[in-house]
Amino acid sequence: MTHVEDELTSQPECWVRAAAEVGRHLGALPAPGERVAIVGCGTSYFMAQAAAVLREGAGQGETDAFAASEFPAGRSYDRVVALTRSGTTTEVLDLLGQLKGRTRTTALTADPATPVMAVADEVVVLDFADERSVVQTRFATTALTLLRAHLGLHTDAVVADARTALSTPLPEGLVECAQFTFLGRGWTVGLAHEAGLKMREASLAWTEAYPAMEYRHGPISITTTGTATWMLGEAPEGLVEQVRGTGGLWVPGTLDPLAELVRVQRLAVAVAAARGLDPDRPRHLTRSVILARP
Repeated sequence: MTHVEDELTSQPECWVRAAAEVGRHLGALPAPGERVAIVGCGTSYFMAQAAAVLREGAGQGETDAFAASEFPAGRSYDRVVALTRSGTTTEVLDLLGQLKGRTRTTALTADPATPVMAVADEVVVLDFADERSVVQTRFATTALTLLRAHLGLHTDAVVADARTALSTPLPEGLVECAQFTFLGRGWTVGLAHEAGLKMREASLAWTEAYPAMEYRHGPISITTTGTATWMLGEAPEGLVEQVRGTGGLWVPGTLDPLAELVRVQRLAVAVAAARGLDPDRPRHLTRSVILARP
């Protein structure tokens, strides 16, 4: 078993623990009414997108999401939350350093022995969800689970769905597809982008991701026999029939969207195996992007 396989199968237990520990971190997590930005890089950025939509939709306050390198200088927030598994990503550390003394910051990380501990005002350490793999799975979903639980949006049913995602077979013919498109709505748009990233990282697959209503505005033109379109969440009316009419494989989101992401992680590993690739050694990637200083 690869590291990424081992780690992705542990997600139900990680989610249970994260939800149980929310009360310990109330002072570090955004309070109702705060104007918040959530930032990250790569996978963490896509989790930030999902968390921002969930928080604002829950009536907790205006919430934005940015790639750490694209944070708008001069914009005012009550708190900036940074998601960083390694605690060493250059863009995240640079941004937190710039905000020091100006804006309250919180970091969610997996490693308490990293520089982020010194540059963030408050830190939530999810060390039980840390990973050896380059390809993120359980840390990202556990951090999002913590934030969902903080909003009162996590239930035991989500964990049950994750266990179902790990135990049931993938749809027949899916591994053999040549191209994969992932669709989301609202908070699951970020999950769709993350699904595409997982497939690219682990299996070098051709993937795309869109808001579901945007799929008709051009992207559906690539859908045909041998491609797959996977919906994370509820599909817009009429879209299922349109995709099936192209000859493409439609994959419905039947589980909680975060559990659907676990199914995608399994698909990424399965496609990697079918193509003779090692998902623990993704091409051109490292566990953390640490940029050399001039």
